Amino acid sequence: MIEKEKTNEKVRANVTIADVALRAGCSKTTISRYLNGKFEFMSAELKDRIAAVIEELNYRPNNLARSLKSSRSRLIGVIMADISNPFSSILVKGIGDACAAAGYHVMIANMDNDPVREKEYILSMLDQQVDGLILNTTCNNNEFLQEMADRRVPMVLVDRAIEPVIFDIVKTNDFQATLDLLTYVTEQGFSKVGFFSQPVGNVGPRLIRRKAYRQMCDGIWKQAPQEYAVEISQPEAVKEQVLDFLQRNGEETKFIFTANGVAMLSLLHVIKELGLRIPEDVGIGGFDDWSWTSLVGPGITTIAQPSYDVGAKSVERLLLRIQRGGKAKPKIFELPNKLILRGSSKL
Repeated sequence: MIEKEKTNEKVRANVTIADVALRAGCSKTTISRYLNGKFEFMSAELKDRIAAVIEELNYRPNNLARSLKSSRSRLIGVIMADISNPFSSILVKGIGDACAAAGYHVMIANMDNDPVREKEYILSMLDQQVDGLILNTTCNNNEFLQEMADRRVPMVLVDRAIEPVIFDIVKTNDFQATLDLLTYVTEQGFSKVGFFSQPVGNVGPRLIRRKAYRQMCDGIWKQAPQEYAVEISQPEAVKEQVLDFLQRNGEETKFIFTANGVAMLSLLHVIKELGLRIPEDVGIGGFDDWSWTSLVGPGITTIAQPSYDVGAKSVERLLLRIQRGGKAKPKIFELPNKLILRGSSKL
């Protein structure tokens, strides 16, 4: 039995691209295009079939030989603003899986929202000959990023956009998702809505979500914005912000909109500490739909972002840029969010 298992391992080790093509029912050229991430003329069904055959046969392409032949490292650099955020970790998984399917390896760095470290990591990864970069930017290095664009560095921005658009950007439709949630809570009878977010600064998604909130204030609500910058490291200050929002609005029906999941978690801790009932004393909802949101109180209404798909799409765009030399005009790709309705927004 042991000898048989050893033999099988040897057979799998000698699997060639021709074996994969035969089993998948396509040409070696098609397999080669798949391994190089050239999916533009390939159906989803064929891509899935090739991936399944590669896994079944345990096929491992000779990346060193391919790299020498193509003058590419087959290495993608991924730089995240804050990888401890669950949104980021799921996004990175999407990137990793898509890179692995295309025969690329991933180098990951976390910059802790530090623009200095962002520049350092970009330059360091370029020194290490990565074929391209996927960046979750701090939005505070626009001039430097313009230099990278002028040098035609293959790069895709994820989640956080900058202006002007100088790289492909893969993000979610934050503006419409925010409007949808705020319109819903208005229809439910909440008369006063506060905007709670980590400091907005230049962070693209937070700016967009605040813009949607302000549009509701100017339009449907006809009221002044009530905005709070949440410093999650200062729970007492967050408590004072919640109390200010409650006291300012008296007997009105009140709702807290959170612009990101980290802020929501901080606010839920405060709501529990103050002994407030959800939604009777205050409703709450916003980004993101993390695993625990369905378990808190009556369930928290959230906007679910397709983080994994954002990661996978960013790889697709980056590989296309690598293959075509980055000459095409950059584009913005907005993936749809999903509104998850739960008890925290129902009076």
